[in-house]
Amino acid sequence: MNEARPPALDREAAAVLIEPLTEIVIRAGAAILAVNRSAMKVDGKTDGSPVTEADLAADRIIAQGLAQVVPEIPALSEERVQTSALPYMESFFLIDPLDGTKEFVAGRNEFTVNLALVTRRTPLLGIISAPALGLIWRGIVGRGAERLTLGKGKPLVEPIRTRPCPPRGQPWTVAVSRSHGDARTEAFIAARPGAVRCELGSAVKLGRVAEGSVDIYPRLSPVSEWDVAAGHAVVAAAGGKITDSTGAALQFGTGRTGFIVPEFIAWGDPKATP
Repeated sequence: MNEARPPALDREAAAVLIEPLTEIVIRAGAAILAVNRSAMKVDGKTDGSPVTEADLAADRIIAQGLAQVVPEIPALSEERVQTSALPYMESFFLIDPLDGTKEFVAGRNEFTVNLALVTRRTPLLGIISAPALGLIWRGIVGRGAERLTLGKGKPLVEPIRTRPCPPRGQPWTVAVSRSHGDARTEAFIAARPGAVRCELGSAVKLGRVAEGSVDIYPRLSPVSEWDVAAGHAVVAAAGGKITDSTGAALQFGTGRTGFIVPEFIAWGDPKATP
């Protein structure tokens, strides 16, 4: 007998899940903050990127939480890619337990926990938590996005929207990576005079696009699917879009070699064109 195919979750199902998923991400962030960065062990992956006990602790918490809340939906985590069974045809979770490990190891605060629910190759729900900043950006495509400010007591919850891009020639704000740079991205920025650079780490850049404090975040070099998926959903839910450099949509969970997104541009303005 064939195993039943996991269901395809829609936005109504996502709306039911967003609070328990947010709680899971908050717990993962707390586990990261509990790690002593000055004493932790840092290992290297086969691709040269670092992995720490904080990455692994956050991943365990997310895996356990998802198994309790939605055991029928498969999950693909950066730290467990060897257990994946791609391609995913319906719904699956795409997770980066600690995005911006280089920032974390360097003692900076711009690292995130990224969790996305992808349905039929497109991110539907996204949660980006920046635990050291006390911020969470989250959204469901078609239902809107919001930013949570964490503190003592209940979080402050504010709806967020992207903003229209200024006309060409007027000053515009571009998010750029503190740890990664490439010639194609620099050429994209140079072709649009008046850029005001906002140097940020991890998926914080996508959160800033979603909340309307940054106009565009171009990344015209390869990046992993789990780095992008949560922000893809949050930006789209907030009124923006993420495309490749030709304006074409991105797809996730197809089984592409190395789980790589060759390039993307996050646009706050959905009417903007490359």
